[in-house]
Amino acid sequence: MALDLPKTVGAFVLIVAIGTAAMVMMPVSMGTDTILMMVTPSMAVFGAIMLAIGVKHGEYRATN
Repeated sequence: MALDLPKTVGAFVLIVAIGTAAMVMMPVSMGTDTILMMVTPSMAVFGAIMLAIGVKHGEYRATN
């Protein structure tokens, strides 16, 4: 499977959405507003940083 930008963005959004839905459905002490305003953005930022590192590492591996 060749990953291009639309597939990568779709997979990224799907993973963050599944994580958010799981947190909202779990009986945790955080409210939904806390999850949506603090946890989801931090998941997205962390995921974007890890995606960028992974892409750069893949580029490095492909050229060497």
